Amino acid sequence: MCRPEFFAVTYAINPWMDPAAGASAATAVHQWEALKRAYEELGHKVSVIDPIDGLPDMVFAANGALVVDGKVYGARFAHSERAAEAPAYLNWFTGQGYPVKEPAFTNEGEGDFLTLDEMILAGTGFRTDVAAHMEAQEFLGRPVITLRLVDPRFYHLDTALFPLGDGNIAYYPGAFSEGSLNVLRRLFPDAILAGEADATVLGLNAVSDGLNVVVNAEATGLQDSLTRAGYQVVPVDLSELRKAGGGPKCCTLEIRS
Repeated sequence: MCRPEFFAVTYAINPWMDPAAGASAATAVHQWEALKRAYEELGHKVSVIDPIDGLPDMVFAANGALVVDGKVYGARFAHSERAAEAPAYLNWFTGQGYPVKEPAFTNEGEGDFLTLDEMILAGTGFRTDVAAHMEAQEFLGRPVITLRLVDPRFYHLDTALFPLGDGNIAYYPGAFSEGSLNVLRRLFPDAILAGEADATVLGLNAVSDGLNVVVNAEATGLQDSLTRAGYQVVPVDLSELRKAGGGPKCCTLEIRS
């Protein structure tokens, strides 16, 4: 995770961002600290990278890399405003002794790569090049399934889908092309489906450890569905960070050793 000390909305690179409305770094820090505390209370270890002044979106650590089996596939951001985040995250992992690969193709880490037990689901359409899907597959040795996003509100895969554990997922069907939707239906017939009301408060930008799901507090319908399915729901308020298009998952890069 990365503390949002320099968080601001000073440019617009997705439909959620409105520089005229601005954002409060102090409020963002308060909400972020509650998210970090929630993970720690669930028993998870949280490592923190130092924020860099001038990189207001660095708080969205999920976009910084993809880590599978202790190997780090780095990011290459689509927009120049975020470009300097990529080497900052790779340098952190190098300093921790992880083998890293600097990518040749545009991709935004776990924003568009979501790892299940036997495969990686990979988004494209707005930020990540399909060629990066192949590059990640070659480096990580895991099958990568391409999914096309078609709604600009859901510009990263992790805004429209999250792994639940045990080979299942939750997702919002309206974010995907018809072909990709058919793939999801075939692969995950028992998936939890979210409605538009929960999707548009970034309810799918959630984190599951297989038992507990950390989810935006406003996504009440999705919370009900998760509870009925046997998951323990942990609601959090990240409304300030949502002004830049982020939620719990955006703030969280999972280190799979």
